[in-house]
Amino acid sequence: MTGVQKRSISIRGHRTSYSLEQPFFDELLRIATVREMPLAALVAEVDATRPRQSNLSSALRVFVLDWVRGKRPESE
Repeated sequence: MTGVQKRSISIRGHRTSYSLEQPFFDELLRIATVREMPLAALVAEVDATRPRQSNLSSALRVFVLDWVRGKRPESE
């Protein structure tokens, strides 16, 4: 298992960060490519739709897991 890496990103004009293991980050990049959107836009989408009690890192992991399991957003 690879270690967690912290990454910074700007979402809707403010800087934030999230921490993901490399396999989750790689899959997130692949999803952004498949959806033909910048990674920042995908992270912003997940951030906007996540439950407020969930942190961004956890929400990104669940999003990737759902994508891999075939539970894609309705917009797909």
